[in-house]
Amino acid sequence: MPKHIILHKGKEKSLLRGHPWIFDGAIAEVVENPASGETVDVLADDGQWLARAAYSPASKIRARVWTFNQEEQIDQAFFDRRIRQALAYREKLAISSFTNTYRIIHGEADGLPGCVVDRYGRFLVCQFLCAG
Repeated sequence: MPKHIILHKGKEKSLLRGHPWIFDGAIAEVVENPASGETVDVLADDGQWLARAAYSPASKIRARVWTFNQEEQIDQAFFDRRIRQALAYREKLAISSFTNTYRIIHGEADGLPGCVVDRYGRFLVCQFLCAG
């Protein structure tokens, strides 16, 4: 089994509702010592697979969910797909028709936890707010 974290009993409830953060106190066990930023599987105390997340051992938010779909791999295609979806959503809002300054990627809201990308005219500014 790949590197993973196991939650304390009952701590899976917020994940089952789609909340993308796993706080340090929710984790019962970290298996195989994942590196900062490494992708881990998230398991309930009974072994049920819950999510795939970026692990951050130094943060109170110990893991941020990439996906709740067990079949979805976190690879270049994943990031390409999520970025294209964020761009398509901004196009649908037609923001660029009235301003050239706006948020292109808004972290968890766009399925890219801890990543914020803003457009200022012809410049893009990217912030990485967590490991991963």
